[in-house]
Amino acid sequence: MFPIRLLTAAAIAVTATGCAVGPDYRRPEAPLPDHYLGQAAVPQKPATELTAWWQAFGDPQLADVVAQALARNLDLAQAADRVAQARAGLGAANAALLPSGTVAGSATRAYQSAETPLGRVLAATPGNDRWGNAYDANVAASWEIDVSGGLRRGREAALADYQASKADAVAARLAVAAQTADIYISIRGLQARLDIAQRRVRTRRDLLAKVGLLHDKGVAPDYQVRQSEGELAQAEATVPALQTGLDAALNALDVMLGTPPGTHRDALRTPAAIPAAPAIGAMGAPADLLQRRPDLIAAERRVAAGNARIGAALAEYYPHVSLGALLGSATTLSSGNLFGGGASQSAAVLGVRWRLFDFGRIDARIAQARGREAESLAAYRLAVLHATEDVENAFSALANRTRQTAVLVRGEDALARSRASSFAAYQRGAASLIDVLRADETLLQTADARAEAQTDAACAAVAAYKALGGGWDPDLTPTGMDNVAALPPAPAR
Repeated sequence: MFPIRLLTAAAIAVTATGCAVGPDYRRPEAPLPDHYLGQAAVPQKPATELTAWWQAFGDPQLADVVAQALARNLDLAQAADRVAQARAGLGAANAALLPSGTVAGSATRAYQSAETPLGRVLAATPGNDRWGNAYDANVAASWEIDVSGGLRRGREAALADYQASKADAVAARLAVAAQTADIYISIRGLQARLDIAQRRVRTRRDLLAKVGLLHDKGVAPDYQVRQSEGELAQAEATVPALQTGLDAALNALDVMLGTPPGTHRDALRTPAAIPAAPAIGAMGAPADLLQRRPDLIAAERRVAAGNARIGAALAEYYPHVSLGALLGSATTLSSGNLFGGGASQSAAVLGVRWRLFDFGRIDARIAQARGREAESLAAYRLAVLHATEDVENAFSALANRTRQTAVLVRGEDALARSRASSFAAYQRGAASLIDVLRADETLLQTADARAEAQTDAACAAVAAYKALGGGWDPDLTPTGMDNVAALPPAPAR
């Protein structure tokens, strides 16, 4: 009973002394502005949530491909595996704080040669057999008493690493959703531009044919024919480039969905409208990014892990106390009873390990831990700056691309009316067919620019949602954050 009493007393002592060496963690401050510079220029919907922002585009097929990517993307599978690894590391850190036990037993039969000194003695003793049996059965327990708190600091670091890995998994989820939406929008934009390019080629061919007829009649000079041929070649050259981009985007979407290239090509073969950039809702203030963007949460958790590892390194300055206990039975007599009272054995061990002449290495480990913590702190503050930069750039692109799209839509409408007037004049004999074809070419050029600007505006909206941390709901996400985002702020360090 003595070993059990000793372990119990030690447990009470450790529980009573809950302090641990090293600095206690305080969340670092990250100075942020009160509002975004480009916030006023971006259309807003105060009631809109950011959780499933891809539904705000009003495109069911876009929402479907994003849902498929979130369910089957292999980058997310890797992120989930990294979370499992970090969870295992946390389990090992928890186990280090608990006692460990072993059960061991052995049975040995040995023969003693008469040529050895012991063998000669046994041979000379009447009734002794040079064959001997040995039996042993023990239950042992050991426990390192975390007097200085080094093991607890190690657990804090493992917990922070685990939380960072979960935040990284959520960040990967947001990135996959944004990249999938971006690819889908690009596909629709390329399809629209490819259709416009093919119409431009037909218009240029018709124009070349009409100029050729006039040239044959001696009305049009030769340079107009050559100019029309060059413009046709220029229009034809855009088709392969756009087709290459479309094929690459379709292949990229298949990979995002975890399928071989070509799997979803038939489903997307029919062109559809380019999704319109929606208004951004519930953008909040820059300070909200610290609670909403998982990459910032992961960076902050790595600062916490680095802080805890300083304490784990400092704990090496102090003695390490351990307790051991043994309960068992042993006998070396072939006729003995292994579990008899005379064969029982017990022991209790109090051990102390102190690295008295190794402080140089301890100092180096502490300096290394402090350097890593400082590095992670700088990385966190830099990540906060980049986060606000992402939002501002996305807002600027969204506002300007939306404005550009509106201007081009007005220009396209005006050119369409101009083309209708030109065609009406042609029907009356007041204008030539060449005038109509050139009006078609100008209209198609503007339509191509409008399609490109509309695609860029929709992609800018995706970038804005991603920069704001949209797409993450801790209550709905499979890799929920264990309320990491709800940590209270702390004063500056």
